[in-house]
Amino acid sequence: MNPVDFLTDLLNPDLAFLPKALAVAVMSSVVCGVVGTHVVLRGMAFIGDAVAHAVFPGLAVAFVLSGNLVLGGTVAGVLTAVLVAVFAQNRRLKEDSVIGVFFVAAFALGIVIISRAPGYAGSLQQFLFGSIAGIPDRDVWVVGITGAAVVAAVLLLNKELVTVSLDRESARAMGLAVFRLDLVLYVLVTLAVVISVQTIGNILVLALLVTPAATARLLTDRLGVMMALAPTIGALSALVGLYVSWSWDLPTGGTIVLVLTAAFLLAWFFSPRRGVVASWRRPRRRPVDATPAEAATVPAGVTA
Repeated sequence: MNPVDFLTDLLNPDLAFLPKALAVAVMSSVVCGVVGTHVVLRGMAFIGDAVAHAVFPGLAVAFVLSGNLVLGGTVAGVLTAVLVAVFAQNRRLKEDSVIGVFFVAAFALGIVIISRAPGYAGSLQQFLFGSIAGIPDRDVWVVGITGAAVVAAVLLLNKELVTVSLDRESARAMGLAVFRLDLVLYVLVTLAVVISVQTIGNILVLALLVTPAATARLLTDRLGVMMALAPTIGALSALVGLYVSWSWDLPTGGTIVLVLTAAFLLAWFFSPRRGVVASWRRPRRRPVDATPAEAATVPAGVTA
């Protein structure tokens, strides 16, 4: 299918689910790209994966009760994050150990809860791998409004979040409420995960949080540019992934992740400053303490 045919399908009234799927995929990618910048900056990819597990029981309860998925997932994610923050105060256990205990337990609780719902197998597959074609109209509005609120919160607290990410002790010395900012970031990550689950599934949602931001990190050293690049990369990958999946009848979530991974690999190899190819072409400098004999072995044309 060529792009013109894809555009025709997007405008086809009989395929009304397709533009909704594209809108939700792009909005989720933008939100995850913005929040994911701080996830990558802190080196807390494990937190993103853990939050994806933590929201599952809330999603399961909301699904069984026919309630709001965003509300259910948010309550579960925030409650689990608070439990982790409290139990992590015991210095006999490292934070990652506490995270491993509570977030995996939350995921297991979600599986038990959703097993009580009719059509258990289909419901579980929908949550784990996404069901972008079946998104109702109200969820498009929920994703849009929630996503806008998350992005606004990140921009409003960007300076404080960056300060905590770069140096927690200095942030405390400056009088910043580090613990509260950690909880705020957990909540923002939780919301980003919840609104993305329908697009890409609970298992693959980490890719939306980490891969666009990691790709942007390879392309720039400036945080502001990184925060603009990450959602752009995510949105374009969502568009290309949906196009490829629709053209070749492939799973949408998995295809979007593969497109994101391809973008990351391109940046890894061909980034102008940090790419592998650029490092091969970069002249090698002679060691400062090289002896005259060692200096004579430096190839001609290479800057010493």
